Amino acid sequence: MYLFIIFHKNLKINARTQAEISQLCRGTISLNGATIHTEDSCTIVISNGGTQTFHLRATSEVERQRWVTELELAKAREIGHTNTDRSKEKELSANLEVSSVVSSLNTKLSELRSQSEIISKHSKALQRCLTELETIDIPPDVSTKIKAWMERANLIRIASVGMVTNCSEYLDLAQSQGNKWQKMLYNERRQRIQLVEMVDQIAREQTVLEHVANNDKQGDSTDEDDASDSCEFFDAQGGDSFDVTTNNYLVNCQSQNIIQHKSLSSSQVLEKLVNEELDCSGGSSSDIDDPAESSAILTAAICSSTGLNTDRDENNKSSRMFPQLSEHAKKMLEDVIKHPLKQKDKRRCRVTDKPNHPLHIWSILKNCIGKDLSKIPMPVNFSEPLSMLQRITEDFEYSNILDTAAQCKDSFEQMAYVAAFTISSYSTTVNRTSKPFNPLLGETYECDRMSDLGWKAFNEQVSHHPPISAQYCSGKEWSCWQEFSMSSKFRGKYLQAIPNGIAHLDFPASGNHYTWTKVTTTVHNIIVGKLWVDQTGDMTITNHKDGSKCRLSYIPYSYFTRDQQRKVKGYVMDKDNEIKWVINGTWDNKVEIAPVTKFEGPIESPTCQTGSYIMAWQRQAPPSDNEKYYYFTILASQLNEIEEGVAPTDSRLRPDQRLMEFGLWDEANIEKLRLEEFQRVRNRKANAGVADSNQINENEEEDDETVQENDNSAIKPLWFKRDVCKWTKKPCFTFTHEYWECKQKGDWSRCPSLF
Repeated sequence: MYLFIIFHKNLKINARTQAEISQLCRGTISLNGATIHTEDSCTIVISNGGTQTFHLRATSEVERQRWVTELELAKAREIGHTNTDRSKEKELSANLEVSSVVSSLNTKLSELRSQSEIISKHSKALQRCLTELETIDIPPDVSTKIKAWMERANLIRIASVGMVTNCSEYLDLAQSQGNKWQKMLYNERRQRIQLVEMVDQIAREQTVLEHVANNDKQGDSTDEDDASDSCEFFDAQGGDSFDVTTNNYLVNCQSQNIIQHKSLSSSQVLEKLVNEELDCSGGSSSDIDDPAESSAILTAAICSSTGLNTDRDENNKSSRMFPQLSEHAKKMLEDVIKHPLKQKDKRRCRVTDKPNHPLHIWSILKNCIGKDLSKIPMPVNFSEPLSMLQRITEDFEYSNILDTAAQCKDSFEQMAYVAAFTISSYSTTVNRTSKPFNPLLGETYECDRMSDLGWKAFNEQVSHHPPISAQYCSGKEWSCWQEFSMSSKFRGKYLQAIPNGIAHLDFPASGNHYTWTKVTTTVHNIIVGKLWVDQTGDMTITNHKDGSKCRLSYIPYSYFTRDQQRKVKGYVMDKDNEIKWVINGTWDNKVEIAPVTKFEGPIESPTCQTGSYIMAWQRQAPPSDNEKYYYFTILASQLNEIEEGVAPTDSRLRPDQRLMEFGLWDEANIEKLRLEEFQRVRNRKANAGVADSNQINENEEEDDETVQENDNSAIKPLWFKRDVCKWTKKPCFTFTHEYWECKQKGDWSRCPSLF
């Protein structure tokens, strides 16, 4: 689609004849790939990247806005038509290719049938001739040769018939596969068209919202227009108050434009507030680089909708009073804290069913493409009622594998069991597409299951940016620790979580020390289709005692492979790259291991002769109805039970997480924002104190080493300390073992107030 630029005082195409158009036309520009923006209240600029630029001026602001809207819609239509034409051409090309292949096969088969008929005809003629020879008196040796000739002719006929039969079967198979290919192409095209239509609709809605917001801005005075162009965000004045109810609430836009919404649930309120707060500011969430600023916008929106008064003064931000919870929510929180789980009590096997609160994920994630999701505030609608500290504790659901490994005398066999343990930690992720809560800085979680499962674990959130969770778990004959951190990226159609921390496993009896890094987790079909999880990448497990290694490959899910899906395979090798054990299985079901007696070929894809396979791990069947409560296993359902004597910073005591578990998602969203704002205020105060301390050190002219010891992170870990790992020579967090001593004494005086 091309735009004809015609000179007219009202910027309207008013020419009636071709001659008039040729006289008035100033040029053409393709809307596909062109950029459209405004310079002032009446000027429109259209450019295709440098070669062509047109400056158009309307008679009024309203006229300019109408033209911008029409041009944007025309551009969207042109892009949609172009993509549709391309997809049709590709589909037609694919169909023609399949049809051509099938047609060629049909032609060849016809030729084979003709040749078969000729062979059969000559074979029968040969047999007749030989039969006539039998009737003539001939020596016995010649008669024997004639019989041999007849048998050979019969074999030729049978072979030709078999050849034609096999060719027919091959053609049938090719035709069936061709139908399958066509069906797959059709499904892919249909999903692509749905995605294009969805994105086109989103672009239309965003354009309309931006134009409405711009029109509201242009209705103010010139001074107010200049102030709004800076796109700065300010807290509401202390005297401005907003009344809100669940079904009828008011939202402030630029302190003067009041937008009223009715009959919306709290989850819909949350979604709409985020979009309106961004639209009213003239920007989008993709324009916000600072995670604190992004969270502040979301918090300001919620505060506005709940009648919260805010103050411009930084010192008064910490004293903001968030809305009170309902009496029902308060009572439920009080009851669960008053009745903690005792040692002899029976543990629960499930949590409350997940309520049905629809909220389209694309409405939140459309402005987060390419960003780290750990820096984007999310409502609890996309979460599960567990924190990341509790989620990583689920790695030890099959800790019995480590107990078996501790009994192994052969270090290579022990490493094979360790590999099976690392694979088993992904078994709970098959259907777990919900996001765990991000822990607050200083938040902790303990899980003492020594009496029934034979291990106890302790976790602490030791860093906020980047988020790092430190964990230490000890069994009867082993100990395991890790620093879990990851970078998550949203790519539009899928979401990736890339772990960065290193896990350690130590067996004191043998002195074997293993380290590894986890593989990438990918959540597919974020926009269209059912969400599903896949694990991909290579994992290397290293034994630092003898230099042996285990290389595991997590094979990506594929629609076109005949192999088993979610497959994992690997080999245990000594320091000289001699294969000792082989590992085969799937990360969602089972793992088998076997000793290698002989191997050939390259180390990347060897051919191995093995002994008998051993079942190293078999997944326990989850509860039959766990899809009703976040696909939790029995252990996951027990992680958030209130227990006696835990620290006041324990994840079990988070009110937002507990309210979500109860099914009170509206109250949980409010509490989540309150806790995040409280954390930001606390961190700002602590960072200000660290800055003052560093200034004092500089004034006292202390040496460089002393200054470097003053870390930029104001809040230090309570139960871990910074150190250098003696195995990897990298910075790490070491568990001080003081937590269990303080728990035994009941002394939590060092713990901050987080909730």
